[in-house]
Amino acid sequence: MVQLRRAEKRYHLATGDYSRLAGFRFALRRFLRFSEDAAAALGLSGQHYQAMLVVRACPEERRLAISELAQQLLIKHNSAVGLVDRLVELDLLVRETARDDRRKVALSLTPRGRNVLAKLAAAHRAELRRLGPQLEHFFASLSAEAE
Repeated sequence: MVQLRRAEKRYHLATGDYSRLAGFRFALRRFLRFSEDAAAALGLSGQHYQAMLVVRACPEERRLAISELAQQLLIKHNSAVGLVDRLVELDLLVRETARDDRRKVALSLTPRGRNVLAKLAAAHRAELRRLGPQLEHFFASLSAEAE
């Protein structure tokens, strides 16, 4: 027990610190659960939504490659290929030959994909607005500790 207290003193941790970290983790988990449920309500997985979001976030004049999608989602290239295959089957994504290198594939959303993504993104934005005060409080408490 004494060693545990020494570690907490060394790292300047108290019960309130653990409580804030647990609260922040809980808020994140609630948001992720919301995200999974919102996607499932439209027949998609959370990963489908994440992939579509990454593709849409790429500027229009520059298309995303599958390798870049894999990096953004922190998954392996072959997993990203399977994910893209499923999104193409659902008519949410289209593969195109890259303009700058014909050996590469560029990804873009279909009109249906844009519609589905817009609906999900609007719901996510509303949920973040709802959770915003809780997250702001957490970050403010971290800032106050640093001063």
